[in-house]
Amino acid sequence: MVTALMILEAILSILLIASVVLQSGRSAGMGGAIAGGAETLFGGKKKGIDELLAKATMFLAVLFGIVTMILVKVMQ
Repeated sequence: MVTALMILEAILSILLIASVVLQSGRSAGMGGAIAGGAETLFGGKKKGIDELLAKATMFLAVLFGIVTMILVKVMQ
């Protein structure tokens, strides 16, 4: 069981890294950070693949955390 959880953990970590790296970057610098925040604040929405990757990242992060906690409990 521990081995299966470790393999699942490795797969989840690779998928999580890939989902973060594939997201489009925001404009560099302070101006991009302010503009991006204002755009989201005033109703701007991410579209297409960015929205899908954002949801996938959240799902994978939660799943990664759950599997990590289970793995810690099993190994004690």
